This record gives sequence, C-alpha cells and structure tokens, in this order.
Amino acid sequence: MSLKKQYGGLALGAVASIPLVMTLGNSMLIPVLPTIEKELNISALQSSLILTVYSIVAILLIPLAGYLSDRWGRKIIILPSLVIAGLGGLIAGFAAWKMNDAAFMVILGGRFLQGIGAAGAAPIVLPMVGDMFTKDEEVSNALGIIETSNTLGKVLSPIIGAALALWVWFMPFWAFPIFCLFSFLALVFLVKVPPSDADSPPPLKDYLGRIRKTFKREGRWLTAVFAIGGLCIFVIFSVLFYLSTLLEEQYQIMGVQKGLVLALPLLALCGASFFAGRTIKHSKIRMKWVTTAGLILATVGVFSLAFVDGLYWLLAGLLFSGLGIGAALPCLDAFITEGIDKNERGMMTAIFSSIRFIGVAAAPPITAVLMNVSKQGLFFTLTGLALVGVGCCFLIDPETENDNAPKPKTV
Repeated sequence: MSLKKQYGGLALGAVASIPLVMTLGNSMLIPVLPTIEKELNISALQSSLILTVYSIVAILLIPLAGYLSDRWGRKIIILPSLVIAGLGGLIAGFAAWKMNDAAFMVILGGRFLQGIGAAGAAPIVLPMVGDMFTKDEEVSNALGIIETSNTLGKVLSPIIGAALALWVWFMPFWAFPIFCLFSFLALVFLVKVPPSDADSPPPLKDYLGRIRKTFKREGRWLTAVFAIGGLCIFVIFSVLFYLSTLLEEQYQIMGVQKGLVLALPLLALCGASFFAGRTIKHSKIRMKWVTTAGLILATVGVFSLAFVDGLYWLLAGLLFSGLGIGAALPCLDAFITEGIDKNERGMMTAIFSSIRFIGVAAAPPITAVLMNVSKQGLFFTLTGLALVGVGCCFLIDPETENDNAPKPKTV
C-alpha cells in the first residue's frame, strides 16, 4: 500500500509545507527591506545581506545535508533543521525588537542560522517524496505538488511580508518560527518515511566513490538537468527583480499592492507546476518534451519583454515566462528523483537545490547591472540563457516510456 493511500493527502501536505515555509522565510522580507533600512539606519547594500547570508549558507551546506539524509534518514535531518531555522527567526526578531546599535549584526547571525535550517529542510523534500511513494506516477504527481507549494510560497511571500510589516516592521522575523513549528508538528505526526533499503550506510569515502560512478554513468543528462534548473530559476528571479524595481520607480506601486502584482506571474508558474506534475505521470519522454516546450514558451515570453512597454504588456510577457518555467520544474525534479538510486538521491537532489539557490542569489545583482546597461540588453541576455536551456533538453534522451526503464540515458 502506498503512503498516499495509507495517510491520504495529509502526509503529502505536511511535506509540501516545508518548501512553502522556507520560501516564506526569505522572500517575505523583500518588501520589508526599505523599512528595515530606515529602522536600523543601514544602507541598501547592508539590507541586501539579510537575504544574501541566508542563500549563501544554504548553498554551501545543502550538499552536506543531502549526504547526511542519505546516511541517517530524511526526517532525522529535516526536523532539527526546522528547529534551527525557527531559532534563527527568534534571534533576528528579538534583535530587531530590543537591540539598537548591535541589532543588524545579531539579525545577520539569526539569518545565518536560518540558512543552516533551510539547507537541511527544503532540499531534502525531493528525495523524501521519492522514498514515500512506490509508483513513478505517484512520485511525479507529488513532485508537481511540491513545486506548486514552493511557488505558492513565492506568490504569498510579498503579500504576507508587507501585511505583517503593517502591524510592526519586524513581525516577519517573529512569524517565521511559528510557520516552522506548524511544519515540524505536521512532519512528526503525519509522515512516516519507509526505512532505507541499504543494510548499512556507506562511509563517506565509499559514498563519494558511488557518486562519482553515478556521474560517470549518468553525468551528461544529470548535468543538463542541473543546468536547466539553475537557468530557469535565474531567469524567473531576474524578471521578477526587474518588475519589482519598475513597479516602484515608474508606477509608484508599493506595499501590499506591489505584492499582489508580483504574485500574478508567480500564480501562472504555480498553476503550470501543478498541472505538469499531473500530466507527465511516469513518462520520461513526456517529461523531456514538456520541459522543452516550457522553455520555448519562456524564451518567447522573455524575448517579447525587450520590445513591449506598458504594465499590462509586461505582465503578459511574464505570464508566458511563468507558465513555461512552471511546466519545466516538476519534470526536472522527476528526472532526478526517479532516475537516481534511492541511497544516492539525497546528494543528487542536494546538488540540484544548490544550483537553484545560486540562481536565486545571482539574479538580483546581475540583473541590476544589466538594467543599468539597457532594457534590451537585459532581456536579450535572458533570452540567450533560456535558449541554452532549450539546447540542454536535447542532451536528455529517455530510453523508453516503459515503467521498467527507471532512468534516462544520454545520447
């Protein structure tokens, strides 16, 4: 009996809450940054570190978390990580509330802890889903829901962050530990992950040797999937950064209203992820062509942004981009989760998550530089990157649609 039949949708909902909460932990601070700068009397560069510290720590520690989850189990890594992330939120909130001159540095310390927690929580969800379900079709459906939850966090973040800040500016810091507590309790009581099939976890040297063999055998399609994932996240965050800047500087749209506008393309991404996860089922060939079609759609959307003016046309181009990238992401998750041995899945999905975090961290500064050059330069660059993603799709050649073919092979 699959876990879905045994627990209904509650277990999957508990797992899906983790990427939702981790996304909220970072993104809901974005609309609050100008207020933080005023309250703490810090520069825009200093306030950006509040986001950057979280992402950099996560990037560095995600591979370690992936290895530990393969060695000791998924829940035993995720649960303490949620506690660490929540503790970081409490520290940041207390510093903002009670401290004066030292507040900024203590907030960065709290964000450092949140980054550690994020590294050990959200990335482990993908291999956890692969462990929980036995059929490829169930895994694909579940991964679509996970990506939907991740994107829903991005949709809700600017709205929730702006709304909480209306109460008191540091309330987003305090809210995060409460979100972590809900995920922690849901995971404890609702999710029972099957034990690993391995008789005993391999030592690190042997484990790394197996990873090297996996890359030697499957490296071409794995590298393609990793590259596509990083490019997708970089492109969508770049266009969102551009939109966020434009809304304030050109249209004077701020606060909750700005959050609602930013949510529109993300809603498209969210819906596309959900339906793609239900459509691809267990078919590797379908995953490849949905990814390819999605990236072509995203390329068209980004390319059009170089030539349009006006908010409505801009949102239309972003809608196309969001739909395309949203369709591609669950397919990439499924390729890795269904194509890698269970006992190496944690490390591979961790590498994938690290690359996606790099896309998140790199998009704002690079986009800011390109925006200073020209609007066309920005969107021609993003179009080129999207086309690179399309090209990478052709490095993946699924052997067959048969259920008995667990892995894609390289051409």
